Amino acid sequence: MPLIDLSSPIDAEFWEPDPIKHEVLSHADGARHVISEMRAHFDLDLPVDVFPDGEFLSNDFLYLSAHTGTHIDAPLHYGSKASYGRPRSIDELPLEWFHGQGVRLDLRAWPIGAVGADALREQLALVRHKLSPGDIVLLHTGAERLLGSPRYFTDFVGLDRSGVDLLLDAGVRVIGTDAFSLDAPFPDMINRYHETGRPEVLWPAHFAGREREYCQIERLGNLGALPSPTGFTVTCFPVKVARSGAGWCRAVAFI
Repeated sequence: MPLIDLSSPIDAEFWEPDPIKHEVLSHADGARHVISEMRAHFDLDLPVDVFPDGEFLSNDFLYLSAHTGTHIDAPLHYGSKASYGRPRSIDELPLEWFHGQGVRLDLRAWPIGAVGADALREQLALVRHKLSPGDIVLLHTGAERLLGSPRYFTDFVGLDRSGVDLLLDAGVRVIGTDAFSLDAPFPDMINRYHETGRPEVLWPAHFAGREREYCQIERLGNLGALPSPTGFTVTCFPVKVARSGAGWCRAVAFI
């Protein structure tokens, strides 16, 4: 069964609004470190040259947001309160949500900003798919081409509230995008707010999660490698970060 990786990497060399700190403990440093730890905790001593080439095990230390790389937003991310009860953290959600039939909808022709239910209906008609409960919908915006650059955070298309509601009404629990956010870019939302004075144009996709329990996968990758819009299964189990509003995931399509 062919597998397609639908994830983008966590890379400290990428441009990020919240920079990643990635410290590497080399194999040589690892040897010195374990010897120091053994002396401190077990009163044991070893010479460095007991290890082949004077090397032990490397290690990596990272400081980063739970929203870096491909990740899943939990209901807790959207607000401290919800109309349906206490918003759950990423470790509390059922695994069944993150394994289901995938549907890729192509939004690459739309301009920067937000699209709604009409655009999604048009794409569903084109791929001849009727949504079912448990479907995992993946929005192919084309934003992946900008990954690692500042434009990745400003040049993409997101969903408005009507688009989110259309998917949730059909029983979708997980909506994914290859863009930085399921909402429109920050500058677009702010400009529309200044033009209209309507607060509902600000983060409508995220704030929908205060009224309806669902998850978003943000910063997907490689959606163009899927051979067709349907006919594949998505698995996107989040890392079990206790009490967190998000968790990194390795999203994979089974063809």
